[in-house]
Amino acid sequence: MTTKEKRQKIEIALDEIRPFLINDGGNITLLSIENNIVKVQLEGACHGCSVNQMTLKNGVEATIKKYVPSIEKVINVN
Repeated sequence: MTTKEKRQKIEIALDEIRPFLINDGGNITLLSIENNIVKVQLEGACHGCSVNQMTLKNGVEATIKKYVPSIEKVINVN
């Protein structure tokens, strides 16, 4: 899978998650994909939320891996 294909599939995964984040006053932006590590930025209420690491692992990372199994991890960049 090319980087372009990965990016497209990751955006689809983020679109699946985004309504839940928006509902809580937040959002998420894909910053980069490097060596099967996805860098995202949690925004709005999600940025300072006390459960953002749980959201990142259980929600965002799990959904991205469903679309792109080769992704190793997702990290939030402030």
